[in-house]
Amino acid sequence: MKQKKTKDPRIGIVGGQAVLEGVMMKSGDRCSLAVRTPDGGITLDNSTHPSLRSRHKAANLPLVRGVIAFVEQLRLSMDMLTKSADMQGIDMDEPETKFEKWLADRFGDKLMSVVAGIGTVLGLVLGVGLFLMLPTFAAKGIDYLSGGVIGQYRVLRSLVEGLVRIAIFILYVWGVSLLPDIRRTYEYHGAEHKSVACFERGLELTPENARGCTRFHPRCGTSFIFVMLLLSIIVNSFLTWDNVWVRFGSKLLMIPLIVGVGFEFIRYAGGHTNLFTRIVSAPGLWMQRITTREPDDSQLEVALTALKNAIPVEFGGIVQPSGKLQPDGTTCAAAEEEDAE
Repeated sequence: MKQKKTKDPRIGIVGGQAVLEGVMMKSGDRCSLAVRTPDGGITLDNSTHPSLRSRHKAANLPLVRGVIAFVEQLRLSMDMLTKSADMQGIDMDEPETKFEKWLADRFGDKLMSVVAGIGTVLGLVLGVGLFLMLPTFAAKGIDYLSGGVIGQYRVLRSLVEGLVRIAIFILYVWGVSLLPDIRRTYEYHGAEHKSVACFERGLELTPENARGCTRFHPRCGTSFIFVMLLLSIIVNSFLTWDNVWVRFGSKLLMIPLIVGVGFEFIRYAGGHTNLFTRIVSAPGLWMQRITTREPDDSQLEVALTALKNAIPVEFGGIVQPSGKLQPDGTTCAAAEEEDAE
């Protein structure tokens, strides 16, 4: 009798995100943000972020948990980006323009949160415009040029619209990768993946070991987006085509379903390797050739620092307070540093 293969307890228990000059790692409720500061040191911010899914059974139901995880991840991502900017020592106390001075006087210490919030809204508007409205109108235009042939077949019109959306996504990701700051963030993204791969292989968490690990991972957000794009082609093939605005509104209503199904697939693909998962995961893994870059050892050191502070103690995790990382691996709070000087 064939024995059931035991799942490796390391697989799928930690995930992360690249931020400004750093990496965030999260395992369960534990979250650790490590940032390389301008003085060359590493600063840690360790915190706890309990998920709604761990407190309510209904929030952990299939499909529902995907939507909840997506919203929670968006909030956490913005929080970590804001914190990484603060940890970089971006000076908000001496604005250079009258507008910046007005913002500082109006919002004070909350300015970065306000800016991040505005950025989120603008990002959502840009995302809806680029990835929902533009493909819808583009597909309608292509249908008009074809004499209405495409509009006669739901699968074909959904395929055309989906291909336009995928093309926009690829061009957007490639275009921003040409910016030096984004390219460096992509290097930290590569460091995040290599560190997680090093952990999941059971290797000692050192830059030397992480350097030899893959920078491509099936549970990456890039793969998740690609899975959602592919799912949207299938789901949108059942939507009406006659009225472009009704179709656009219908697609907005379908987003929670697509997110929920996409989450379940990524969750499954992260712990299973078979022909089906390899085929569906392939486009996302290919896109990671753009969204990740080979990191240097200093970037791997930052990612590994965050990882060690996020993983459970039974896997070698470290429980220590936030602060400046010392040569011996311990942390020293900013106030303690000033007293020592």
